[in-house]
Amino acid sequence: MGQQEVYNFLKANKGKWFTSKQISLNIKVSIGSVTMSLKKLRKSQLVKYRNTGKRNEFQYMYKA
Repeated sequence: MGQQEVYNFLKANKGKWFTSKQISLNIKVSIGSVTMSLKKLRKSQLVKYRNTGKRNEFQYMYKA
């Protein structure tokens, strides 16, 4: 499992926000793997992210 799968999922669902848990359930990959991939995608600025207001919970979106 690579960050490419997470990126492809977000790209296929442009304009929608997802939590790491939602992404994990949709692509059937462990939450830990998805979280690590999202951290890498955030660092490379390939995805948008925002805090949901809950402690340490973020939502992610494809960055067009």
